[in-house]
Amino acid sequence: MSETMLKISKLNVSYGAIHAVRDVSLEINKGEIVTLIGANGAGKSSVIRSIMGLVKAQAEEMTYKGVNILGKPAEAHVKLGISLSPEGRRILPQLTVEENLALGAYIRDDEKGIAEDLEYVYSLFPRLKERHKQKGSTLSGGEQQMLAVGRALMSRPELLMLDEPSLGLAPILVDEVFAIIREINAQGRTILLVEQNAFAALKAAHRAYVLEVGAVNLSGTGAELLNNPKVRAAYLGG
Repeated sequence: MSETMLKISKLNVSYGAIHAVRDVSLEINKGEIVTLIGANGAGKSSVIRSIMGLVKAQAEEMTYKGVNILGKPAEAHVKLGISLSPEGRRILPQLTVEENLALGAYIRDDEKGIAEDLEYVYSLFPRLKERHKQKGSTLSGGEQQMLAVGRALMSRPELLMLDEPSLGLAPILVDEVFAIIREINAQGRTILLVEQNAFAALKAAHRAYVLEVGAVNLSGTGAELLNNPKVRAAYLGG
């Protein structure tokens, strides 16, 4: 029996009169890659941001490892072991690669462990090591995405959430980013992935949820949804 890491029941998020997320329920088990797919504006980012405590939400239940996290600030989530690589990367362009990565470890004071994790991030992303003294603004889009993921890993999360990691990347870089996502998962981290590239996301995911207009429309294994005619027609070009 898999251990449930994150459990959400009837999550709702509104922005004024706009009801962006409607009664979304989902579970993530330890060791899984779970993906949320859907069209632009389907509510995917609102779900992930509410889990991180970045937007106000209502829910019957939102627990992480049995602890209620609903309404808690983002810093409390990081201390519990949740980390987010946000949509749009949000790196600090005036800081160096290494300074950006150090920010990811801001809640930690174990210098030896931070140094080990820095080397771990550099082993995943050798290009970041080559450019460790360069400012974030000098990096390519793909390198900035690697930096955003690396920064999220520096808090040593058990649950890593990735919001649109392939957005704006060339196809060859998309393949590289997803290979690294699978490697991070194989090394023991649980991953929640929000992604518009449905084909890449479903290929990587153990399980998936399809969001339409803020509500879960379908769920199943990645393979099941890859072969689902409705999913194929809507997101995979038939």
